[in-house]
Amino acid sequence: MSNKYYNTIKSYYDKGYWSIRQVYDAVVKGRITAEEYKAITGYDFDSGEDESEEAE
Repeated sequence: MSNKYYNTIKSYYDKGYWSIRQVYDAVVKGRITAEEYKAITGYDFDSGEDESEEAE
């Protein structure tokens, strides 16, 4: 992953600093791609489901 935001967002998510919703918002804002979202969270970005409740 060459995106400059990817490593930071992944680190924050892995450490529990960011919720899955914050990672989702990073895709919406164009900071990371849908593929990077899946690599970070394990969920498809375009699944149509809000996994934020499952991850908490």
